[in-house]
Amino acid sequence: MIAQYPTPEQLHALLAGPPDVPVVMVNLLRLKAHADAPDAGLTGEAAYRRYVEQMKPFIESKGARILWTGRLDAQVIGSDADGFQMMALVEYPSRQAFVAIATDPFVAEIGVHRAAGLEGQWLLAATTEQP
Repeated sequence: MIAQYPTPEQLHALLAGPPDVPVVMVNLLRLKAHADAPDAGLTGEAAYRRYVEQMKPFIESKGARILWTGRLDAQVIGSDADGFQMMALVEYPSRQAFVAIATDPFVAEIGVHRAAGLEGQWLLAATTEQP
């Protein structure tokens, strides 16, 4: 299943992970061909980029950073990732910082562009192995 927002159980599982280390969120994005309101008339990608243009400086002000973004062009191993067009790796100072950012009222405000352009998303949390 491809969702746009985490369930309470998923947030609980995220926060149960290592609390005081950076977390990299692996974003696999499926975009709509045509955006919904308020971005009707744009592609889903263009609407999503409106969200990213505002989100990037906001997360950077909170200590997070975009490590990498790009297009997905082939699935080499496995299945069920068909239809994802983009991927992003975003590092947050901690899991708690991610939740604080994701639940900030500003993010809800600009989230209209995200919802207008995004058909679905897989979001995976990853931490560096500790020696």
